[in-house]
Amino acid sequence: MTARLARTVSSLLAAAFAVSCTSYFEIPIETPIRPKLDVSAFQRVLVAGFISGGSEDVDANLETVRLLRSQLRTKSELRVIDADVLPLMEVATDAAEPETNGSSSNSGSGTSSGSDSGSTTEDAGQSQALPAVIKEEKDLEPYEHLFANVEYWKRIGEEYQSPLIVTGTVMFTPHQRSGFVQREQEVYDSFGRRRVVPIRTYMERKGFILKPKFVFIDGRTGATLHSETFREEILYNANQTTPALSSYFELMDRLIPSFLSTLSSQKIRGTRVLLK
Repeated sequence: MTARLARTVSSLLAAAFAVSCTSYFEIPIETPIRPKLDVSAFQRVLVAGFISGGSEDVDANLETVRLLRSQLRTKSELRVIDADVLPLMEVATDAAEPETNGSSSNSGSGTSSGSDSGSTTEDAGQSQALPAVIKEEKDLEPYEHLFANVEYWKRIGEEYQSPLIVTGTVMFTPHQRSGFVQREQEVYDSFGRRRVVPIRTYMERKGFILKPKFVFIDGRTGATLHSETFREEILYNANQTTPALSSYFELMDRLIPSFLSTLSSQKIRGTRVLLK
């Protein structure tokens, strides 16, 4: 038993001596992440425009197009096409009106079951009704058919030499929340020693929610290649005044890396510790 204990102590001392003589080196490393979408077939990218709503203080359609084009110019190998932002809400409205009118004319020619035909036409007309102002997410739903309009996007692709088309929806809405929030507070004891303690405080907070949906369309065929939805939220103290545009850019900064990783390989930077 004594011999075994002696060997154990000797091993520990040897290990401690080896560690004390070891040098540590931190080496920066980069881990590549493959893109979610293969864009090798495209040389150009067109950020066409977005159907947007929520806050009236920010034109989310225009600002999103500007920001994504700027990011793609510096962080993508695709050539960014400079073009006017497409008024997609107007395009979707114009595309829906003929369908509604066509349904009404067909119902008028029915002879056998007039009541059933009339109710069907009324339902079809309501399903095609597009809200003029988008305030909530449910207001976006009637516009979703536009992204499945293969012929429309194929025509856009032909106009701009068959690029990869980026479009979708952007909701940027004001948000309020109340509840208990944990924060740190400095306290001092009777000897003047400082320490930080967590406390829970009931607070009224306000901010914004940003929820974009990016749709990637093949400009050669008009077909959707990929779509992805993101959500970010930011809250401030109720007495803090922050411009809506500043909050929009702060939230977009969080989303940009995920957006770019869809189109091009990104690198995660870290460190690795080596012993010598």
